[in-house]
Amino acid sequence: MIRPSALAIAAALALSGGLSACATTLATQAAGPQIPTQVQYVADAHSHARPEIARVHHVDLNLMADFDRRMLAGTASLDITAEQGANEIILDIRDLDIHGVSSDDGPLDYTIGEESPFMGKPLVIAIPFTEGRIHIDYSTRPDAAALQWLTPEQTAGGRLPYLFSQGQAILTRTWIPTQDSPGIRQTYSARISVPEGMTAVMSAEMLTPQGEPDPRGRAFRFRLDNPVPPYLIAIGVGDIAFQPLGARTGVYTEPSMLQRSAAEFPEVEAMVEAAEDLYGPYIWGRYDMLVLPPSFPFGGMENPRLTFATPTIIAGDRSLVSLVAHELAHSWSGNLVTNATWDDFWLNEGFTVYFENRIMEAIYGPERAEMLRALEWTDLQAALAELPEADQSLHLELAGRDPDEGMTSIAYDKGAFFLRTIERTVSRDRFDGWLRGYFDRNAYRPMTTAMFLADIREHLIAGDAALEAELQMDAWIYRPGLPSNAVQPASNAFTEVEAQVQAFVNGTPAAQLNTGDWVTQEWQHFLGSLPGTMTDAQLADLDNAFGLSQAGNSEILFGWLMIAVRHQYDPAVPALEQFLTGMGRRKFTQPLYVALMAEGDWGRPLAQRIYEEARPGYHPITTGSADPVVRGQ
Repeated sequence: MIRPSALAIAAALALSGGLSACATTLATQAAGPQIPTQVQYVADAHSHARPEIARVHHVDLNLMADFDRRMLAGTASLDITAEQGANEIILDIRDLDIHGVSSDDGPLDYTIGEESPFMGKPLVIAIPFTEGRIHIDYSTRPDAAALQWLTPEQTAGGRLPYLFSQGQAILTRTWIPTQDSPGIRQTYSARISVPEGMTAVMSAEMLTPQGEPDPRGRAFRFRLDNPVPPYLIAIGVGDIAFQPLGARTGVYTEPSMLQRSAAEFPEVEAMVEAAEDLYGPYIWGRYDMLVLPPSFPFGGMENPRLTFATPTIIAGDRSLVSLVAHELAHSWSGNLVTNATWDDFWLNEGFTVYFENRIMEAIYGPERAEMLRALEWTDLQAALAELPEADQSLHLELAGRDPDEGMTSIAYDKGAFFLRTIERTVSRDRFDGWLRGYFDRNAYRPMTTAMFLADIREHLIAGDAALEAELQMDAWIYRPGLPSNAVQPASNAFTEVEAQVQAFVNGTPAAQLNTGDWVTQEWQHFLGSLPGTMTDAQLADLDNAFGLSQAGNSEILFGWLMIAVRHQYDPAVPALEQFLTGMGRRKFTQPLYVALMAEGDWGRPLAQRIYEEARPGYHPITTGSADPVVRGQ
C-alpha cells in the first residue's frame, strides 16, 4: 500500500496531466510474492506446447496495426529456455501467416503441423541452444478470432476505427505465436505502431504515454514484468482518452464516453483498498479500466493493470459496479494464481466470485452482498437444471472440446458456494487466514484441483478427519449437483420483493407497488419472480409503470426482454431489436436468441432478421455461440 504522502503527490500529478498521467506508475508497486524459479508444468489438452522440454518465458512484440487490411503485422521475439538435448520448441498458432523464423545468428528451420479443431496448428521451430531468443515474422488475418476491427460507425464517437483483443480461453494464438496455455506464464513487452491520432493501450505498463514518432503515425511502448498466462496479453487501439479516478486508478475510453464512464466508478480506489485489506497487497501497480465499444463480448476481462469492460455497465447510477469488483478480484485469483488448464477453470472463477462478494460487502454492506449471493444461487439452480451431469462438477474433462464450453455458472457460482461452505464451517477468520496464505504460497504458479486439495488439507484441515468429512470436498469438486451441506442464501430484502410480486399477482396495479428505492438486484429478483404466464394487460401495466422497455440499466432491460420474448409481447420488440443490435455482450445476446428461436413462427423470423442485421457488429466469440442457434451452423 502506498504511503499517504505519495498518494497525494501522485493524485495531484495525475489530475493535471491528461493522458500522460495514466501511464507512469506514480504509485509504488507493492512488493509481492517472489516469482518461482522452478515450476511444475501440467499437460494441457488445449495446447500443442511441450513446456517440460522447451518453454517461452518472455514475449517481445513489434507490431503495426493496419486498419485498411485489418491486420497486425511485425515480429514476435521470444525468449526461450530448453532442457539439455532439446532441439525444438513447439508453439501454438491459429490463422497466422508465418513469414520467417530466425535467431540472433540467422534463419531457423520450422514446420507447421496439421490443423486441429479450435486449437489451430503447432509451429515447430528447430533451436540450436538451450537458452536464447527466436524471432518470428508474421501477420494476422482479418478474421483472427481474438481481434475485432471496428469501423468508425461502430464506435461511440464515430471518428476513428477501433481494435481490441480478447484472448481467453485459447485465442491469443490467433494474434501472437507463443505457447498459449494458462500454465505457461510469460512476461511481455511491446512496441505498437498505430495511425496518427490514435492511441494504443495494453495490459502492461505504458512507457510512452504520448507515443513516439513513427513513419506510420505514432508508436507506443509497453512492458509487463509480472509473468502472466498468455490469455492476459491484451491490446486496444482507437480514439482513446484517459481520466484518473485515484492515485493508481483511472478509466480509458472514447472521449465521448469519458465523463459518463468516470462518473460511474468513484469507488474503484476504495475497492482496491478493500481487496488489499482482505488478501494482501495489490502487486500490479495501477488498476485502470478500458470501457470498450459495445461489441465487446463479455462483461469484463481481467487483463492485468487494465480491465476491459463492456459499456453495458454504464447505467448512470453506479448500480452495476459488482463487475468491477469481480475483475479486480481476479488480480489475486486468476492473474496471480491461475488454473493450469481449462479443466480447472473454477479455480479462477469460483475464487473470484467469492472474493468479489467480499469486496461488495466491504463497500456496500452485508445486505447488498446477500442479494448478490441469492441471485447467484438462482443462476446456479438454472444451470444445474440445464447442464448434463458431466458438466456439473467443478473439475471438468474438456479434452476434445472447446474450453469455452466449461465457462458456465458451475465454475463461477458452484465454486463460490463451495468456498462459502468452507468459510461457514471453519469460521471467516480462519478461512481468510488460509486464503491469504494460499495466494502467497501459490503466486505465479499453475494451479490444479489436486494441488488445491493438497494445499487446503495441509494448511487448513491439518489432519482433522471430522472436518474433512463435514466439508464434503470431493463431492463438491468431482460430483454433479450440490452436496447436502450447500446452504441457500436468504435475503430479507428479497422477501419484501416477493411480497410485491404477490401483490401484483393478486391484482394490485404495478404503479401502486412499493418499489421505493430498489437497487438493481431487487429489480432483477422482482422480474425473475413474476409468474411464468401473464396477460398482455399485465405486461403493459408493468412496462408503463416502470418504463422497463426504456430501462438504462442493461441487467433490468435484459430481464424484462426475456419475459417479453417468452410471452411474444409485440410492444417490446422495438426495444429488443435496439438492444440486440446495439451491443454484443454474449451474456445477453445468447439467451435472447435462444428464447426467440424457441418461440416458433413468432420468434424465429424475428431472431433471424435481427441477427443478420446485428451480426457484422458482433465479436467472433459472440457469433461463434449464436451462429449454431440462429443459423444452425
